[in-house]
Amino acid sequence: MTETTMKTTSDQTDFGNYVSLLKPRVMSLVVFTAAVGLVVAPGSMNLVLAFASVLFIALGAGASGSLNMWWDADIDRIMKRTQDRPVPSGKVSANNAMLVGLWMSVISIGMLGLASNWLAAALLAFTIFFYAVIYSMWLKRSTPQNIVIGGAAGAFPPMVGWVAASGSISIEAVGMFMLIFMWTPPHFWALALFMNEDYSKAGIPMLTVTHGKRSTRNHILIYTILLTPFSIGLAFTAIGGPIYFVLSVALSLMFLTGARKVFLRSEDGAIEDNYLEERKLFKLSLFYLFLLFAALLAEASLKSFDLNLMAWPQVF
Repeated sequence: MTETTMKTTSDQTDFGNYVSLLKPRVMSLVVFTAAVGLVVAPGSMNLVLAFASVLFIALGAGASGSLNMWWDADIDRIMKRTQDRPVPSGKVSANNAMLVGLWMSVISIGMLGLASNWLAAALLAFTIFFYAVIYSMWLKRSTPQNIVIGGAAGAFPPMVGWVAASGSISIEAVGMFMLIFMWTPPHFWALALFMNEDYSKAGIPMLTVTHGKRSTRNHILIYTILLTPFSIGLAFTAIGGPIYFVLSVALSLMFLTGARKVFLRSEDGAIEDNYLEERKLFKLSLFYLFLLFAALLAEASLKSFDLNLMAWPQVF
């Protein structure tokens, strides 16, 4: 291998490590929900500015991820799931991760304000602050309610997208926020059930660590039941419709069934099959959220082409 080839490979590796700092998997969900929030919002927005707004929201999400990796480097080294992240593995220094996060925060907030409006920029700033400071630095290590309260950080992107397009907050934006907010606990607790050893070793007070797996199973079922009216209720707002209604009912029944199976499990059975039902529920939760937001996008497309032939009742 020539010196030039070695340098190119090294540069590509370094770039890939910095991309990993931004948590691209999490960012993809943020980008999608934010884009849906922007598209379903009332009014119209220049296509270039709409694309730029979603891009800057994505950068804000990446800034949050980078700041989280900087702060959590000590516990990430302990957990198998996170040991290979750029900072704990030594591929990126903690100081660089912090600087990337801070600079991306400033750039994303400022540029979103210029591309859309300053209310959206302020909401993005609060989202970054909430995830990096309130969740990462405080809640995550201090209370088993970390995911319950901290879930707000992941619930803000569609609201930011909505505000970027409309300049205001409405019942529909709050509805999308509440959908993700109520979805987050059962989603992460399903993960915590089969990753409990990691959280325990790292000293993170997840519900599975502080209250045990039986209590966590109970909470998953309770929160899934509480999630259902928020999920189906969006069908009866201005952004809902028959497609969303049918899909939300079907997915809610599937989610409730999966949560019930997890609730009924004995710990011995879960260990014997490597937490199969818990893993299934975790994967289902990802499809659940993605498909519901895809349905909102479909409803917006039908309305934009005047193809929504059914008179759909709007309650909220």
